[in-house]
Amino acid sequence: MPKALLNRCESLGIRLTGQRRAVVQALEASSDHPNVAELHNRAVQLDPHLSIATVYRTVKLLEEVGLVEKHDFGDGLARYEDADREHHDHLIDINTGRVIEFLDEEIEELQKRIAHRLGYVLRGHRMELYGERRNKE
Repeated sequence: MPKALLNRCESLGIRLTGQRRAVVQALEASSDHPNVAELHNRAVQLDPHLSIATVYRTVKLLEEVGLVEKHDFGDGLARYEDADREHHDHLIDINTGRVIEFLDEEIEELQKRIAHRLGYVLRGHRMELYGERRNKE
């Protein structure tokens, strides 16, 4: 099981003010991919004096040290998730913005085979699929 984000911050020596701690806790509790405004709305429940600028600075710091990943799902908003989550890919509904996480072993194996065929050993990847729901017939 991955170590808690808060613990990983502390182990890296990141100074956690009360406001930074609120941002980290809000991100740690997220099961989705919040943008800064969403993260601010959640973290302000833990610290009502938290500014959105502090949220921006905190996620930037966490991204720089490799604790969070930044995603752009085509809606113009940076979205964040814990970098230590198990590998998964994303399917983004282009009409609603809903992000669905999935893992498909066949796709994973195909990506490895393609890399090998091209002379590479696959060390990582990020896949995002964009689509819209089929009409029910």
